[in-house]
Amino acid sequence: MKLLTDFLPIILFFVAYKIHGIYTATEVLIVAAILLMAWQWWRRGHVETMTWVSTLLILIFGGLTLYFHNDTFIKIKPSILYVLFAAALLVTHWRAEPLLQRLMGGQLPAALPPAFWRRLNSYWITFFLFGAVLNLVVAYSFSTSIWVDFKLFGMLAITVIFVLLQAVVISRALPQEVKNSDS
Repeated sequence: MKLLTDFLPIILFFVAYKIHGIYTATEVLIVAAILLMAWQWWRRGHVETMTWVSTLLILIFGGLTLYFHNDTFIKIKPSILYVLFAAALLVTHWRAEPLLQRLMGGQLPAALPPAFWRRLNSYWITFFLFGAVLNLVVAYSFSTSIWVDFKLFGMLAITVIFVLLQAVVISRALPQEVKNSDS
């Protein structure tokens, strides 16, 4: 359910783009992002940091897109978001507990060594930087229509593949007794 609500603004953006174009889609994205924040606040009593950052960037770059009537702003927003995520992970990379460990550590049944968390953290930094560059390449090399399709389907597919690969890396790092207890 959480994944659907997180992707709902992007899906609505995609549908609005196909029906009415980039500027209406940008308006829909802004409203959807604000409504997602309101829903999180109402449902949980707080808004996740990632939602705050993403919504702020949508407001800024969506607003610039609408004000200047220039879709370049909304196209670069994902790259800026990915760079911010990579930077947040990088800033904590050499700490005793990298950000990724704080975010995911409680979901794993065993304590994994710090070197493992730094390696996993490095993979995510690389992934976000790759996504930032790839988004810019598609945004500047192809039509807006192709970029919108890529934003929904391409980045979603790449993200799912990356997360599945991370699951394999994590499962291989788990101690044997944890693997046996899950079977």
